[in-house]
Amino acid sequence: MAETSMTDQRDIVDHIRDNAGEVAGEVVVTGGVDTHKDTHTAAAVDERGRVLGTRAFPADTAGYAALRGWLAGFGVVGTVGVEGTGSYGAGLTRYLTGHGVPVVEVNQPDRHARRRKGKTDAQDAINAAHAVASGRCEATPKAGTGPAASIAALRTALSSAVKSRTAARNQLDSLIVTAPAKLRETLAALSSTKRITACARLRP
Repeated sequence: MAETSMTDQRDIVDHIRDNAGEVAGEVVVTGGVDTHKDTHTAAAVDERGRVLGTRAFPADTAGYAALRGWLAGFGVVGTVGVEGTGSYGAGLTRYLTGHGVPVVEVNQPDRHARRRKGKTDAQDAINAAHAVASGRCEATPKAGTGPAASIAALRTALSSAVKSRTAARNQLDSLIVTAPAKLRETLAALSSTKRITACARLRP
């Protein structure tokens, strides 16, 4: 029987190491998700960074469940990197963390990888997964719930209301400037609140 060379032995060892997890059913899957308003594109990579697959899902609860199940179909889901956890990816982030899946925030696509590999949703998802697998992204996303999130929402609504009120007053003042003299003089003598009330009562 011919002896096995050292090169052949190394090839056999590498093959066993590369596929040991797969044989044992213990492949640890890292996910990456490129998020958009209506759809999310996910990618799955294994421990060695090999791409296992990419797929798009609806950005709703059913889509989140399908995405999670799809990743789990490749093995044990380790960590999922999600772009835009504070915007388009907020719902998916809450869903995954609520089901015990660790999520890492991927703030910005790798520009170097984009230039080298091109720009597609699938490629962005793969880049996100690789960024997590390599340890380049480790930030835990904000939950988006609790008192802090509630206060932030109220502040946003208040700011918008104040801006809208200011814009409306400026528009009214501009209209009064060109109004007939009698009407202009009557409205100019009123306070801002009374002026608005008087104008609301005007009819053609």
